[in-house]
Amino acid sequence: MRIHTVTGGAGLRLHVREWGKEGAATIFFIHGWSQNHLCWKNQYESALGDNFRLVAMDLRGHGMSDAPLDAAHYTERQLWADDIAAVIDQLNLASPVLVGWSYAGYIICDYLRAHGSGRLAGITFVGAATTMNKAALGTLIGPGFLDHVRGATSDDLPSNIEAIRNFMRACTYSKLPSELFETAICWNMAVPAKIRAALLAREIDSDDVLAELAIPVLMTQGQEDTVILPAMGRHILTCCPKATASWYSATGHAPFLENPSRFNEELNQFARDAVSLCSDA
Repeated sequence: MRIHTVTGGAGLRLHVREWGKEGAATIFFIHGWSQNHLCWKNQYESALGDNFRLVAMDLRGHGMSDAPLDAAHYTERQLWADDIAAVIDQLNLASPVLVGWSYAGYIICDYLRAHGSGRLAGITFVGAATTMNKAALGTLIGPGFLDHVRGATSDDLPSNIEAIRNFMRACTYSKLPSELFETAICWNMAVPAKIRAALLAREIDSDDVLAELAIPVLMTQGQEDTVILPAMGRHILTCCPKATASWYSATGHAPFLENPSRFNEELNQFARDAVSLCSDA
């Protein structure tokens, strides 16, 4: 495992870790709202590292990256776009496959809008969100998220803890092992409530960006997801008709945690195919 500090948008320092085979094709993991790189443990400690260079970042405001409390650091899409571009540039990631969970769908679309898809081999959207507005609440974004937002963005610590515990329970259909669940609570609580709130102070419509995608796209979605509803996955497929879908039965918001063996096998095949297509182009 190798640790990097990357200078992201507006000079903010980003914490990035990598594993696996140096010089190999890259899979770049981007986590969701209030999470960090630790959520990808079942991927970076798997056989994926035998064939790929695996890179995972802590988003601005999360984990071990800089976390200024001013909301302006989180409401400008160009900053998010430049963070992803900075990791690709400063770590010399050649045609990476991006894997984005949940809120990372927004961030990947921010990157695509600002920088295009020319440097990417493919994208895997995992329970990912690409639309955030009032109309999406309850139709694309579900109660597994909405029911806990008030507490999770509150400065009242007991309310905050209760909301995060309930949010993490809502993230999976099956119960996580106790050690993993406890660790997930810890990495969520590392994110200040003000930053969680700032991430939601945006209005996002990425339909036009998705419609222009010509690189391989895989939409991975749990059928029992109550955080980002399956309707969001279907929306991505409608906007991006060349995308392929992988639906997980009896699975919630985190297929990579609930069914890591299947997830890793599918990601391995998708990344191989995407990189091969990119090399032939």
